[in-house]
Amino acid sequence: MNRLQSIEDFKNYKSSLQIQSTIRVKVALATCSKAAGAEPILEFFSQAIEKRGIDAEVSITGCMGYCYAEPTVEVTLPGKQPVVYGNVTREKADLIIEKHLKHGEIVEGVIPANYQNINELS
Repeated sequence: MNRLQSIEDFKNYKSSLQIQSTIRVKVALATCSKAAGAEPILEFFSQAIEKRGIDAEVSITGCMGYCYAEPTVEVTLPGKQPVVYGNVTREKADLIIEKHLKHGEIVEGVIPANYQNINELS
């Protein structure tokens, strides 16, 4: 990597790091999430995505601030804004995989857009 010479160089470098080429699925696993049954949802996403051969990264995150809608799952497709789903059941998780991950179609149950991605805060 070349040495950064200006703020503009830094912004360009930072932007290049944020380019995402993989589907990302984040399952909230805070205390309220666990109480609402998020652990089996995390396990389902991990196993179902692998079985279906979908190139996706499944990870856990802390509280997203939607305790009333747990379990919550954030899906980010390459080049798209994150979408957060609430009250995710095993059946809804299956729909999310089949429709959103495979075909880019939003499934019912999206939490309204008052959500902000951590990258947008910096």
